[in-house]
Amino acid sequence: MISGSNLVRASLLLAALCLPTAATEAAFTPFIPLAGTWSGGGVLQTSDGNQQQLRCRAAYDVDRSGVQLRLNLRCASDSYNFDLASEVAYQGGEISGSWSEANQNASGSISGRAAGGRIEAFARGQNFSAGLSLTTRGNRQFVSIRPEGTSVTEVSLAMDRR
Repeated sequence: MISGSNLVRASLLLAALCLPTAATEAAFTPFIPLAGTWSGGGVLQTSDGNQQQLRCRAAYDVDRSGVQLRLNLRCASDSYNFDLASEVAYQGGEISGSWSEANQNASGSISGRAAGGRIEAFARGQNFSAGLSLTTRGNRQFVSIRPEGTSVTEVSLAMDRR
């Protein structure tokens, strides 16, 4: 027979084990699967119907808590280059942060939603805006960037973890 005080201690221990901790919450952030270096390529489409092949490298630096992300994405084709950097935070399904592009000297804010292996966001700047989709499945990642009001209409990438 369990005494009343032992039952209370056992209940408190069980309750403590079931409470989420920062470590278990971090395990469920969408940034954790992104950590590391990725490379691959894709296609850049322009409003006149042309397409160019891209080669890309991405580095995702995720903090220990799993809620802060730094991204560096570099892509090049025969006539286009972009060097994108961003810092994003995750909280309760929402992401927010900032971005900059070195070649065009552009910058702005980014916001959106993240769940599981999918991030949907919108980037805004003074002279630029774009929808972004990022899906990660294991060591494979798919990125779609849909600029508005530029000659580039879409960038589609597939990258693998290195």
